Amino acid sequence: MPAVSWYTGDPVYDSILAAALVMPPLTVMVSHFVSAPYGRFGDAWPWLPKLNGRWGWMLMELPATLVFWPFFWSGPRASWTVPTIIAVIWGAHYLNRGFVFPMLMRVPRDSRTFSAGVVGTGVVVTALHGYLHGAFISNYGDHLTDAWLLDARFWAGIGLYLTGMALNLHSDAVLRSLRTREEVERGEKVYRMPRRGGFIFVTNPQYLGELMAWVGFAMVTWSLAGVFILAISAANLVPRAIATHRWYHERFPDYPRARKILVPFVF
Repeated sequence: MPAVSWYTGDPVYDSILAAALVMPPLTVMVSHFVSAPYGRFGDAWPWLPKLNGRWGWMLMELPATLVFWPFFWSGPRASWTVPTIIAVIWGAHYLNRGFVFPMLMRVPRDSRTFSAGVVGTGVVVTALHGYLHGAFISNYGDHLTDAWLLDARFWAGIGLYLTGMALNLHSDAVLRSLRTREEVERGEKVYRMPRRGGFIFVTNPQYLGELMAWVGFAMVTWSLAGVFILAISAANLVPRAIATHRWYHERFPDYPRARKILVPFVF
């Protein structure tokens, strides 16, 4: 693909961004036929090797951290106030997603439910994510000056990001509580219906929280890099949310009929 300059003026960055923006619609097409093989859908694609869920998550998320920081610190705006705030948000987000969340997962040590295919595609996405944001924030985000601190989009984005992450973290904790440590140690596959927090309203509040957070992050950065991670996340999570909702209805005859899939009272 020949390099093109259409967004930042850097043909390399702009070409990579253009290629990245093609990925979400392709992901939607693939997700229409099969759910990503991890977790409760880990039996899909049986011909591919499987990893323990904890290590699968860590390996998949690691490139976001490894790639972001070199590109961020190499840019001339790395010491500016707004880029620094965004970098702190990034660091906290991937400290949780890449390390804390996997370590808190209640999965048996010998469990193999995380497909190597998911790890491979995830590595590509998180590496792109890290590059596109690290380079943009520190090199090309001309609007990310102190004046951006007075813009309503910045603070609305911060508020939406924090709200989404709070919902995501609480929902993850509710799901973990459904399986005791003793059951995990015995290797028992136990599925229970969540009934607290966001689960009162929707089947997938953890996905809703993640998407809210990425909408907020896209507003904070006001960049197509933010649009990319939001779009690729939605392309993966919305079909998975639909499949999860269907799975709960099939497994639990008394599953609440009024509980929506992803958005309370709407969808």
